[in-house]
Amino acid sequence: MHTHLWTISPCVLLGAYLLGFPKGTSFHKRLGKGYMFLMFFSSFISLFLEAQVGPQFLNHFGWIHILSVVTMGTVPVSIFAVRNGNIKRHQRTMVLLYFTGLLVAGGFTLFPGRFLHRVFFA
Repeated sequence: MHTHLWTISPCVLLGAYLLGFPKGTSFHKRLGKGYMFLMFFSSFISLFLEAQVGPQFLNHFGWIHILSVVTMGTVPVSIFAVRNGNIKRHQRTMVLLYFTGLLVAGGFTLFPGRFLHRVFFA
């Protein structure tokens, strides 16, 4: 669990920076590669974390794992789009990734019974 937290936490700031500052610069591209790696890796790691709230599927997965799969699909789609010059699709998928992969999923981690709820509110 701690590995996931350590890999996903920097993405909140990295993603905000990438969305809010100049695009297409070499700095943006380098930072973006790190962000994409961390997002994909964090999503992959999260698949090994057992759902602790709500119903479980296969005695392990919960609804929040759907966001992990969406994230793992969005990263390569976005990379493919930008490499093929489809900047609009890249932008849309990056906004989707940030809001669903970080803000929505992150919001769910604050629900009672979840680890971060215990950290911040216990």
